[in-house]
Amino acid sequence: MTDAGGAGGAVDAFRALHHGRAPEDPLVLPGPWDAASARAFEEAGFPALATPSAGVAASLGYADGATPADEMFAAVARITRSVSVPVSADVEGGYGLAPKELVARVLDSGAVGVNLEDSRGGTLKDPRAHAGWLAEVRAAAGGALFVNARVDSFLRGVADPEEAIGRARLYVAAGADCVYPIGVPPEHLPLLRSRIEGPLNVAPSPGGPPVRELGRLGATRVTFGPGLLHRAMAAVRDIAGQVRRSS
Repeated sequence: MTDAGGAGGAVDAFRALHHGRAPEDPLVLPGPWDAASARAFEEAGFPALATPSAGVAASLGYADGATPADEMFAAVARITRSVSVPVSADVEGGYGLAPKELVARVLDSGAVGVNLEDSRGGTLKDPRAHAGWLAEVRAAAGGALFVNARVDSFLRGVADPEEAIGRARLYVAAGADCVYPIGVPPEHLPLLRSRIEGPLNVAPSPGGPPVRELGRLGATRVTFGPGLLHRAMAAVRDIAGQVRRSS
C-alpha cells in the first residue's frame, strides 16, 4: 500500500482505528480475496481491510489451509499494492517460518497487520508455547505489525469460555494487539469483554447478531473470514445461470 507517512504511519493509523470506539461502532474490516475485491471495498469507504486466508485460498484454487506460503504472500502483495488503506494479512499458522522471517515476509508484502492461529491440523497448540512464539513475533516486528492472535478453542469444540479467556490473556501478555476468539457464541461476548484487555475481534455467524449488536456485546472489530467471498460467488453462480439459460 502507499501511505504518505510511510509504513510506520500506516501501522500507527491502523492501530489507532481499534481504540476509542463507541460500543455500537466496531471497526468493520471487509476481507478481500484479490485486488479487484480490495479496490471495491476501499471505494465503498472502509478505512482498512483484512484478508481471509480461506478466501484467498479459494481465489487461487486451493482448499483452506493448503495455500503455499509463497502464493499467499504474493496474493497479499497484489492486494496491498492495489489500495491505499492499511491491510492486515491472515497468514494462518505462519507456515513454519521462524518469527524474524515471518515478520519480514509479511512486511515485504505491504501488510501492516497479521492474523495468526493457535491450532494446527485441527488440534489446539499448547497455549504457553504459542504465547512464547507470539512474543518472538512481536519482538521481531517491534511496533511495525499489528498482531491479531486467533483463539481457536471454540472452533475446536471447547465450549467452556474459560479456555478461550485463558488463552487470550496469555496472548495479550505476550504482546498481541488484539485477540480473535473465532466461533465465540454471542452470549459469551460480554464475559470475554470483561475478562480480556484490549481489542476483541469477532466474526458474524449466519443468523446471528448484526454488526452493531456484536459491538454492543463486546466486539471491538468485526471481520468476515471468507463470508463475503461466498456471497460474491453466490451472485456469480446466479449470473452464470442466467447467462446459461439465455444462451
